[in-house]
Amino acid sequence: MSLEIKHSRPVWRRVATAAVAAGALTLAVTANAGECPADKRVAAGAGQKPGPTTPKGVTDKVRTSIDLSKEKVAVDRLFRLRQLDIEPGGIVPWHNHAERPALIYIVKGTIVEYASTCAVPIVHKAGEVAPESHGLSHWWKNTGKTTVVLIAADLFQSGN
Repeated sequence: MSLEIKHSRPVWRRVATAAVAAGALTLAVTANAGECPADKRVAAGAGQKPGPTTPKGVTDKVRTSIDLSKEKVAVDRLFRLRQLDIEPGGIVPWHNHAERPALIYIVKGTIVEYASTCAVPIVHKAGEVAPESHGLSHWWKNTGKTTVVLIAADLFQSGN
């Protein structure tokens, strides 16, 4: 006797649907990591207030850069890659990204961002990326007990 199971959809379609659902669930779980909670987003300037204006306990090394004004893109910027080592209690001072977009990759540790666009501090952990663009002013603090390592890729104005 043979038992035949009939499904309304082909097996490949059920597997594809399950994979899409799993991917969406993964994105839903990770999308909020290191971001301002949706219910705490505010207009620029209505979030965290300006913080320290000088760095503390931060080693900032430009690892390399490309002068984009000499490239075919002809943009008057340096495309640079930096490493920031932030000691416990260290501060990356209040600054804005009106003219300097950046992507920050958290290599090691946990760090807190105080952003002008968020009503609460934002916690960033190793493995996350924080985008920084126009409309954002913020500062960062290492509130932990170990050095935090960040890699920053940005478009820096030439000559600055």
